[in-house]
Amino acid sequence: ENGQWKIQHHHSSVMPEEIAMGKAITEDEVRGLFSLWNTALRTLDPKTVASRYAKGGVLLPTVSDTPRTDFESIEDYFVNFLKLKPQGEILESHVTIGNNWCQDVGVYEFTMGANGNKVKGRYSFVYTWEDGEWKIKHHHSSVMPEGTMAQPITEEEVKNLFQLWNSALATEDADAVAKRYSSNAVLLPT
Repeated sequence: ENGQWKIQHHHSSVMPEEIAMGKAITEDEVRGLFSLWNTALRTLDPKTVASRYAKGGVLLPTVSDTPRTDFESIEDYFVNFLKLKPQGEILESHVTIGNNWCQDVGVYEFTMGANGNKVKGRYSFVYTWEDGEWKIKHHHSSVMPEGTMAQPITEEEVKNLFQLWNSALATEDADAVAKRYSSNAVLLPT
């Protein structure tokens, strides 16, 4: 152009091998990450469970009001929780996948091996690819609201409770009678 070479077309881009594509993962693999955590629970070792969490991971646990924001506090939470010998099962799962992160949110149920109790809860796990493996960056768990509400009692059940109390009275054992009362009961004697 006008006797000089000029740029007519210029395309600029990063070479594909230089782009951080992230660690690929499928929805089924995301759901499978829960089994790694659940297997860690089975060891009954708080340190093993805490090691499933990322550096700077956050645990907002079911049975503690304290957010756990470092390895030591996460491990501390599991010292007591693992005494219940929990094993979880996912009942409902919704997965989202991003670049080097993924999340699984839904409903799970724990069976406590120590006493057989079952606890259903809502959960969210956000995983991040860290040091060559998927780690839990954020974990929130809460008991289902309907699981914390008082259940209705029938008239027949009330009568049966009265019979339990009456039978305790018949033993003439003060401890047996006292055990029929809740720990914060109020007795208004006649």
